[in-house]
Amino acid sequence: MSRRTPPSIEKPVAMDGDEWSILRDMLPYLWPAGHPGLKARVVFSLVALVLSKLVTVAAPYAFKYATDALTGKADVATTAITAIVFFVLAYGFARIMMVVLAQIRDAVFAKVSQRAVKELAVRTFRHLHALSLKFHLERRTGGLSRIVSRGTMGIDTVLRFSLFNTFPTILEIALVAGILAWSYGWLYAVVILVTVIAYVGFTYAATEWRINIRRDMNAADTEANTKAVDSLLNFETVKYFGNEEHEVKRYARSMENYEQAAIKTWVSLSVLNSGQAVVFSIGLTVVMIMSAIAVKAGHATVGDFVMINALMIQLYMPLNFIGSSYREIKQGLIDVEQMFTLLKVNAEIKDKPDARPLKVGSAEVVFENVSFSYDAERPILKNLSLRVPPGKTVAIVGPSGAGKSTISRLLYRFYDVNGGRILIDGQDISNVTQTSLRAAIGMVPQDTVLFNDTIRYNIRYGRPDATDEEVVEAARMAQIHDFVMSLPNGYDSLVGERGLKLSGGEKQRVSIARTILKGPPILILDEATSALDSFTEHQIQEALKKVSENRTTLVIAHRLSTVVDADEIIVLERGQVAERGTHEELLAENGIYAAMWNRQRQVEQAREILKEAEREGHLVIELKEEAARTQAKSLAP
Repeated sequence: MSRRTPPSIEKPVAMDGDEWSILRDMLPYLWPAGHPGLKARVVFSLVALVLSKLVTVAAPYAFKYATDALTGKADVATTAITAIVFFVLAYGFARIMMVVLAQIRDAVFAKVSQRAVKELAVRTFRHLHALSLKFHLERRTGGLSRIVSRGTMGIDTVLRFSLFNTFPTILEIALVAGILAWSYGWLYAVVILVTVIAYVGFTYAATEWRINIRRDMNAADTEANTKAVDSLLNFETVKYFGNEEHEVKRYARSMENYEQAAIKTWVSLSVLNSGQAVVFSIGLTVVMIMSAIAVKAGHATVGDFVMINALMIQLYMPLNFIGSSYREIKQGLIDVEQMFTLLKVNAEIKDKPDARPLKVGSAEVVFENVSFSYDAERPILKNLSLRVPPGKTVAIVGPSGAGKSTISRLLYRFYDVNGGRILIDGQDISNVTQTSLRAAIGMVPQDTVLFNDTIRYNIRYGRPDATDEEVVEAARMAQIHDFVMSLPNGYDSLVGERGLKLSGGEKQRVSIARTILKGPPILILDEATSALDSFTEHQIQEALKKVSENRTTLVIAHRLSTVVDADEIIVLERGQVAERGTHEELLAENGIYAAMWNRQRQVEQAREILKEAEREGHLVIELKEEAARTQAKSLAP
């Protein structure tokens, strides 16, 4: 099994030129293969964009001609009131079309960008489910959800700003510089280009400075969200220990870090905006002085002065956009980078290229000399061999840390073995598809976690295409139908977060019903009743017996009383088979199993004695109280 450490996805990392690789990764979503309709939308959006910019640079000409007409600097034909009104109307129409074309562009492109967001979000979600159990045990759910949330928003930002702000701004700068150079001389173009270079240079330097501040804010945001989600998921535990204020303080500390980072972000933004305004205003002032001198010298008209001012003011908007675009793209890339880093994490457990579906016949399960360790320094299983015959029940018992639950994880192929192999009907599970393998196995775990949905949904989760009648039948077999029908909303009753509205026994029955509905040929009962009281355990055991009938069943047990009827009991100690046999055979050996049995019996007997004593104590108290009441009545006058 690979021991390569996956890249960090929860801590901010330096991008070091990875921006272009991220943009390249996003291009297929901008120009989606196999979707001519979406490609047509991209082309139409670009056409609308170019038309919008042409109208933008043409509008000041109408302003110029109207001004010259009003000041008497134009020829007689253009000073007529009708001509002046025409120029003003043309200017107004151009201003309208600038906005309308931009809005049409955004509306048409919306389907492309939102599809890209959906595709990447779904891809990330699918990838998360494809990653190994080890990965998820090492990560925090709140942090992962935040990464995906920010990443999906960042995708839309990067697509829109890179395509509809950066490119059109460059186009408009080129058009304005060309018009001024052609009409008024190259010196105007030089001033504009120097202004643009200085503006972009300052924006780049200031934005790079702000990037680390933004990363710190993201890290603080992720940390705060993680603590909030973790605390709310463990709401009961918080209440058990009265640690509400402790949780609030932890969250407050995280929000304080976010507060400081957010303040720095806003301050740095103010510095950036102020610097941009200073740089552009200097360039604007220089150009207007040049134009004013030309007007006084008779080389230009007042209309030219107004036109140059209008062009520069219009240029400031896209220039401001190029600054904000760069900021937004950089910040969007920061938000997206962790999402793409997450997508680059390799799934440790993969189907082989030639993997075939598992073909289940009699459903025999065999472990052949299986060795496994989560860490190389701490082996869990050592050359373990066991066989679960078709339709039989084999129980695995042993002390904590012996490797009992590891066996179920290996059979499900959450991890790959380090040595040996696991066979189902003679097929090595590492050579079959994971989907077919897990479809053949049903699990009733010790800690049943339900989705925050209805009882019907949670039972049907075993087989999503099952009918309502099949759901009810599964519930009957799991002995939970009567309880469900006693609820006001029946099968439509919500179970709450992680099933907290149900008792342990009720959750377990839902889990059993879910497994019954799945109908797997192989069944794993992983300490399915160890957390329940004796009365509930007995009821659950009856349901489990029905589930395991005619199924190859592997029982991982803590309470030995639950496995006395197993066809074979295997005692694990330090990852190896220490004893094996039936309940009676193992008791006769007087070894590890017998010692465990005797200890558990002693504990159970002690509990019964304590309960009996408690009952007797209550009886004595009741008799004394009754005697006192009788005596009081006899003494009453």
